[in-house]
Amino acid sequence: MMAKYNEFSHRHRFAAWAAGTAARASKKNRFSVRKGVAILEAAGFNADFGNPSNLPSASDMDSAHRQWREKVIVAAHQHGKVFTHGVAAKLINAYLKALFVCGPAAHDPRVQFLHPPIDRVLLKALADGDVGGKSAYWRMAENRGWSNFDTGEYETVIEQVRALYPEGGYWRIEQYWQGFQGND
Repeated sequence: MMAKYNEFSHRHRFAAWAAGTAARASKKNRFSVRKGVAILEAAGFNADFGNPSNLPSASDMDSAHRQWREKVIVAAHQHGKVFTHGVAAKLINAYLKALFVCGPAAHDPRVQFLHPPIDRVLLKALADGDVGGKSAYWRMAENRGWSNFDTGEYETVIEQVRALYPEGGYWRIEQYWQGFQGND
């Protein structure tokens, strides 16, 4: 039981659940939401992390993100799972999206430079729409599969997103994501 259940605890629980649900979508790397939450928390993403002042500046975001991915990969290993940088990034990015981008801190300048969750649905839509005139690149990334990305592949996808939104607000790339529409 949590010592003190407050707004940060509440947002953390929701964000961790959402991230665990999103990141376990890879057919190659299934894990329970409970395990996803445990991995996030072991890597330092807990209710104490819930203030945007804990986020790095825009200029430090990529190096901080690389360190976060490495911590998640180590934590996953400690929990009997092998995560790629793609899976670690999806877990982190979905968590941060739910916690900050879709929360009361959405307009904080640091939040504008958080990486968006990357998945096959988004990459396919980017390729099909020839977003940024880079259909061939997006299709290559889609075919590789987000859950297979190593650190270089993941960071290259983020560089391509950044090129579309150089002023920040990388979350806007998700206007192309069709996952909310279901498979009806």
